[in-house]
Amino acid sequence: MSLGLPDGITACLFDLDGVLTSTAVLHRHAWRSTFDEFLVPRGERPFTESDYVKYVDGRPRYDGVRTFLASRDITVPEGDPGDPPDLDTVHGIGNRKNDLLEEIIRKEGVSPYPGSVRYVEAAEKAGLKIAVVTSSANAEKVLEAADLTRHVTALVDGNVITRDRLHGKPAPDSFVAGARLLGVPVEQAAVFEDALAGVEAGKAGHFGFVVGVDRAGQAEALREKGADVVVEDLAELL
Repeated sequence: MSLGLPDGITACLFDLDGVLTSTAVLHRHAWRSTFDEFLVPRGERPFTESDYVKYVDGRPRYDGVRTFLASRDITVPEGDPGDPPDLDTVHGIGNRKNDLLEEIIRKEGVSPYPGSVRYVEAAEKAGLKIAVVTSSANAEKVLEAADLTRHVTALVDGNVITRDRLHGKPAPDSFVAGARLLGVPVEQAAVFEDALAGVEAGKAGHFGFVVGVDRAGQAEALREKGADVVVEDLAELL
């Protein structure tokens, strides 16, 4: 084992929010505020942590809106990506969340996990290829703010997912695209994910190894979705 990975692994595909940076917490806050603003005036139950984990975490933004609203049997028009954030459409709600997230990031900044930085640097030094695969459309800004851009050879983010019409996590398409950009077969790539949907995507794509990163006390659920190993911090693999 090298870097806690099986022999034959030549590339690392890292999710961003919650794996490399602490921005998953910011996403969670933005989603809660956005959905509560929509739900509470309608007499609906507020958005919960369980809702976030089951229906939103790791999914592309508009898929998260669709999946969560469907769980509450709420139907709104689809709209289109240019919808203003005050419009109660799938795209309008998603855009409202994104505007709020960008505001939070501007105010609070972005912090990478020190253990993740150490791991990425060690992987790079060992000659492994590195890609970031995330459903977020803000990945470039987050990577730059966290000073991680210099380590990343390939990026598949929410913009690429939309542009190339990829199916979002839990489908494996985005991870497969990341491996392809690195020129590596999926069997030689390791997936690093904190979201249940992301771990499920790694398993479904038959990747060589799936690392579950437990930031929310859901180690057993990560294993059930297909994680080969679960850690609380990537430094544990060093």
